Amino acid sequence: MQKKWGKSITLLLITALLLMLAAGCGAKKEETKTEPTTTTETKTETKTEPTTETKTEPTTEAAGPELEGDFELQYFVGGYGDAFWKEAIAEFAKKYPKLKIKESAGPKINDQMKPRWIQGSPPDFVYIDGAGSNATQMVKDDQLLDLTDWLETAKNEDGKLIKDLLIMQPVKYDGKVAPIPFVFGTWGIFYDKAEFKKNGWNEPKNWDEFLAVSKQIQESKKMYPFIHTGKYPYYINGGLVDTAILVNNNYDTSIFDKMQALEAGVFKSDAVKKALDQVKQLVDAKYIDPASAAINHTDSQSLFLQHKDAFIPNGLWVENEMKKDVPAGFEFGFIPSVTQPAGGKFVAIPYTSTIGVAKKAKNPEAAKAFMQFILTEKYAVRWAELTGALDNIKADLSQSKDVSSLSKQASSFYNSPDTIVAPYIELNADVDKVKQDSTQALANGKITPEEWMDRMEAAAEKSRGKK
Repeated sequence: MQKKWGKSITLLLITALLLMLAAGCGAKKEETKTEPTTTTETKTETKTEPTTETKTEPTTEAAGPELEGDFELQYFVGGYGDAFWKEAIAEFAKKYPKLKIKESAGPKINDQMKPRWIQGSPPDFVYIDGAGSNATQMVKDDQLLDLTDWLETAKNEDGKLIKDLLIMQPVKYDGKVAPIPFVFGTWGIFYDKAEFKKNGWNEPKNWDEFLAVSKQIQESKKMYPFIHTGKYPYYINGGLVDTAILVNNNYDTSIFDKMQALEAGVFKSDAVKKALDQVKQLVDAKYIDPASAAINHTDSQSLFLQHKDAFIPNGLWVENEMKKDVPAGFEFGFIPSVTQPAGGKFVAIPYTSTIGVAKKAKNPEAAKAFMQFILTEKYAVRWAELTGALDNIKADLSQSKDVSSLSKQASSFYNSPDTIVAPYIELNADVDKVKQDSTQALANGKITPEEWMDRMEAAAEKSRGKK
C-alpha cells in the first residue's frame, strides 16, 4: 500500500513539474537595461561612458549560428548621429537573442575608452571615427585583429562576398588588413547654388575659374570668398591641399602611398610645392575669411550658411550635421575639387571611418557577425537615409526618396570618368598632427610653403627613427 501510494505521489510531482516547464517555455521575456552614466561635464567621476545594455532571452525565432555571451560595441556619435547604430544593433539583437549586448557610445567616447584599450580590456567591435581616434595608430599599437584571411571569404547576410561590394578597399598595413572602411565620402568644396544664381556667380570647374569668381565675390563686398575650420585643418587639407597635390603630380596617385610610407623627400617634392603655392595665392589675395583662424567646424559652417562666406571645404556630413540651421531656400552645391587646370579632371579625396575587431576582444565571433550584418546593400541605403552620407558598400540610392540630393549629387561624380578618386591614406598620429598644424599656419599666413615642407620632412624623419 505504501509503495503504491509512493508511486502515485511521484506521478503527481512529475506531472506538476512538466506543467511548470511547459508554462515557462511558452513565455518570452525581453529586458532592456540602461546603466547609470555621468554626462555633466563639471563632475570628475570616472564612469563617464554612456552605455546601453540589451539582453534578450532565447526565442525559437532566432536565425543564424549560435552566438552568446557578452558583446560590447564602441561607436562615436558626431555629425552622423546615432540613429543608424541604434537601429542596426536592435535588429542584430533580435537575430542573436542569446547575446548580452552593451553599447559604449557618445561624442567623447574615444577619450573615455582610451584607458581600457591601453589596459588591454577593449570592447569587441569598434567604429573608428571622431576626435581622439586614428585607425593607423591603432594598427601601429597592435590593438586591432588581423582580418586579412577573414575578408577573403566573408559573406554578408545576403550571401554576397563582402570584398566584392566594397567601393574602397581596405588600407593594407605590411600587407595585412585590420580596419575595414565603412563610410565612403570625399572632401570637397561646398557653396549655395541658390545664392550663386541670385548673384550671377558661376560654379567654378577649375582653378582659374575659382580665382575669378572669388575675385567677383570679394569685389561685391557681400561676403568673403572662402572660410575653413581653423581648429580642425584636416578639412582644408582634404578639400584643397591634397587635391592640389594630386593635380600637380599629374594625377599619379602613387605620391599618396609614398606619403603614407613616409618616404624621404616626398614632402618636398615639386607637386607638394606647387600645391602649397596655390594655397598661398588665396592667402595673398585675402580671399580667406580671417575668422577661420580661431573657429571650429560648426562655427565656420554657421557663417557659411549665413552667407558670410561663399565657399567652404567640408565633408558630405555637413548637410546632416547642420540640418537644424540650414536657412530656407539654401541649396547645397558640391565640387570635389577646384585646384585642377582648365580641361583637367576633378579629384576626389576620400575619407572614411572604419570598423574593426579588437585584437583582445572577448567575443570576436560576435564582432565579425555584426560586421557581416551591416555590410549589406540594405544597410548601405539606410546609412545614406539616416546620415546624409555614403556607405562603403555599392548600392543603388536612386530609388530612395529619403537619400538627400547632396548625396546623389556627390555620388554622380564618383561614377564619372572625369573624376579621379585618390586612394585613402592615413598618416600616423605624430606626423598627421604636424601636417594639420602646418596647414593651419600656412592658411593663416604665419608660415611659407617652404617652412611647411621643412616641418613635414622633419616629422617624417623623426617617425622613421622610431621604427
